[in-house]
Amino acid sequence: MAPQPVVEDAEQHELEVLHEDTSATMPPEDAAEVAQHDERLHRRTLRKLDFLLLPFLALLFLFNSLDKSNIGNAESAHFTTDIGLRRSDLNTAVALFFAFFVALQPAGAALGRKYGMVAWVPTCMLLWGVSTALHTWVTARWQLYTLRIIIGCLEAGFYPVTVSYLSLFYTRFEFGRRLSLFYGQAAVGGALGGLISYLVFSHFPDIHHEHGDEGDPELEKRWQSWQVLFLLEGSLTMIVAAVGYLWLPHSVETAWFLTPEERAYASSRVTRDRMAQSESAILPEASTEEDQPEHGHDEESRGLLASSHAQSSSKVTDVTDDRGLSPHDVVSAFLNIRIWHILAVNILAAIPVYAFQVFLPLVLAPLLPSSTEDDAAPDPALVNLLTAPPYVFGAVMLYIFASWSDKHRMRILPVLCGLAIMVLGLILVVALPTTAAWAILRYIALNVLLSGTFIASPLTVAWISDNTPSPGKRALLLGINGWGNFAGVLSAFLFDPKYEASGYIVPFWWTLGCVSAAAVGYVLLWRNLRAENARRGEILSKWDDEEVKRERVDGRGPLEQDHRFVQGVIGALRRTGSVPRVVDWLEEAVQGGREGEEKITFVYGL
Repeated sequence: MAPQPVVEDAEQHELEVLHEDTSATMPPEDAAEVAQHDERLHRRTLRKLDFLLLPFLALLFLFNSLDKSNIGNAESAHFTTDIGLRRSDLNTAVALFFAFFVALQPAGAALGRKYGMVAWVPTCMLLWGVSTALHTWVTARWQLYTLRIIIGCLEAGFYPVTVSYLSLFYTRFEFGRRLSLFYGQAAVGGALGGLISYLVFSHFPDIHHEHGDEGDPELEKRWQSWQVLFLLEGSLTMIVAAVGYLWLPHSVETAWFLTPEERAYASSRVTRDRMAQSESAILPEASTEEDQPEHGHDEESRGLLASSHAQSSSKVTDVTDDRGLSPHDVVSAFLNIRIWHILAVNILAAIPVYAFQVFLPLVLAPLLPSSTEDDAAPDPALVNLLTAPPYVFGAVMLYIFASWSDKHRMRILPVLCGLAIMVLGLILVVALPTTAAWAILRYIALNVLLSGTFIASPLTVAWISDNTPSPGKRALLLGINGWGNFAGVLSAFLFDPKYEASGYIVPFWWTLGCVSAAAVGYVLLWRNLRAENARRGEILSKWDDEEVKRERVDGRGPLEQDHRFVQGVIGALRRTGSVPRVVDWLEEAVQGGREGEEKITFVYGL
């Protein structure tokens, strides 16, 4: 199996394929007219997706990020002190949030896939917006813990469900750049959270710390700055969630902002791409041009589309619909060995992401002078304002690397480059003295660190999406990968308040070790994928054309399928005579041939 051709620009390549399809049997003048119409249709459809769907999804993730991190902004305005709690209670609340948020990721992804993005995500978002606003009236430890747990449960599955939904509207190598604009809202959310906090804290100064009189009844009637922050961000989240019910379509076939012609085209191009993907993924490294068939994967795509009438209509609909989950999707997702390798390296690589979402204002505070001679604490408004530039650098670098990833059709190498930037930033942070004279250089080092922080996670998600043709299984794999948010629990314990006086040097050393280990893990993943592609090529070289065709169409080539573990579970359940419905469900899961990336004809992209 020869590697597929590398194309400089995915969208231009799709236009070339479209022109090829429409002009094969036409006179030159008619073909030129049709090609011009098709190009206008392509540009118009993509423009509507980019300007009407993608920004709204990015807005949802923006508020998801704000409501996850605003507790750190509130703490810079003495949130826990004002309600009579210890600083360590904040770390416990953050750890509880991530414990539930992480544990429920696959469940949230499965429920989101079952009920659909349109119903599931806005409902969860509305409820966590209410919970965010309720922080305004927190007066006890148990109330804070309960609200953070509720928000963690409701936000679980948001990211995998939304990313899986986004992948229904774009072809694979349009996806990375769009995902960067979507995921970049985590960075934008950090910057915007800092700016919103700056504006709120400027207009609503900290009452007790400004006046130094906690017994004044007039002051007690005024709202604290952190109360205004929670109420404002929670209310905005609820408004956006309500709009989501009306704005989001279930699929391109029901998109209210597309014409019937655009809907048909949008559906066909994603179906073509995913069916071609079922044939084989596109390897980023090509051999020589002589070894590469021109537009090879598109010819395969047309062949698959031509044979699609023999398949059930639901198979085609599943490619672009936001609902649907089969037993095979569930079983094959959890038995996928590769996702557990990815999960391990993702946890290690994501520690800086979650650490800085909550603790960046607290890391920056020691670098700034005190707000008054009597108060050792710096001005909260200034602290939060200075959190914005590092996040801006992070968002810009993410877009640059994602565009490079899409253009050259590679994922792992850009991830490794992002990790290298993080390692450089961490080395600078731990190497520079923590004295006030070095504050500016330490701030620059933090900017370097955050420049690479947001690259690994979305490009890992893009790799999973690229290499999982089934939307149901894709959503579940993204949900399992969502356990990578366990990094948030680790960061909550790593960045303990006891390290604040030393500039958090010890947590930064631990973070450096974790990111370095993640880089080693991604290198091993790259080597394992190359070995698997070579193994599959060797197997196929021993099959005849009919055997290869059977494998391509329904995954029933000569290679025996290995369901030993599932069959063992089925046998054990039958012997006990219990849960017959589970036995039937498992038997349904292992019926049929190999699907998607399980097929020997599938080549993993790197």
